Amino acid sequence: MLENKNAIIYGAGGAIGAAVARAFAAQGATVHLTGRTRGPLDEVAAAITESGGHAEAAVVDALDEDAVRAHAQDVADRTGHLDISLNLITRGDVQGVPLTELPTADFLQPITTGVTTNFITARTAARLMAAQGSGVILTLNSGSAQGSPMMGGTGPADAAIDALVRNLAQEVGPSGVRVVGIWTAGLPETLSPEKLSRFGPRMDETAFKTLLARLDEMRMTRRSPTLAQVAATAAFLASDHAAAITGTFVNTSSGMFPG
Repeated sequence: MLENKNAIIYGAGGAIGAAVARAFAAQGATVHLTGRTRGPLDEVAAAITESGGHAEAAVVDALDEDAVRAHAQDVADRTGHLDISLNLITRGDVQGVPLTELPTADFLQPITTGVTTNFITARTAARLMAAQGSGVILTLNSGSAQGSPMMGGTGPADAAIDALVRNLAQEVGPSGVRVVGIWTAGLPETLSPEKLSRFGPRMDETAFKTLLARLDEMRMTRRSPTLAQVAATAAFLASDHAAAITGTFVNTSSGMFPG
């Protein structure tokens, strides 16, 4: 679906970023992996290359406007076109604390980081894509703007990004550029007792399994989405098969909330 496409993935060293990069490459795209730490990026790039795909890695801080612009321009200059831009940057969300007890800095962190990086990467891509007359800008969040307690600044951050997607889509649509988001939450493959310990006491194995079972129960389908399913959705949305989809979010939460 993505033959001869060039895709930049911001935050490509994480679990979701790596899965999407592999899915894009499997569909024929050349993936340009970026993040602040080279090691994970090189690992993902090497795995894609070993599987016969095409991948490049570059250290780019998505909060650095000049770095984002220089990297995207370099990709466009060397390859002739930038077709896909996907933001998966970690925002530093602090969760599990009631809003009445949450420090202001912890509340604002995901909002400031999430909106800033999405604006910088989307604006950069939109300028290049509008000039060439085509392109797809993607982002992902948890859909917590729908209403999720104990999620700190995550809901307001998601709401701001949702609005950015819809407003930008209206502005750049006439230039042939689509802007689409993906909602997903609680992917079991991205969770572990170690990661969850950031939000509270460390879980033992029994408590962790109970949590995963509870996540399944919260879905309309009674089963959680997989990384592969989310990545496949991203690949479809980035492709010409989804040419009629823009200015909206696709709900890949297995029905954790109505979309």
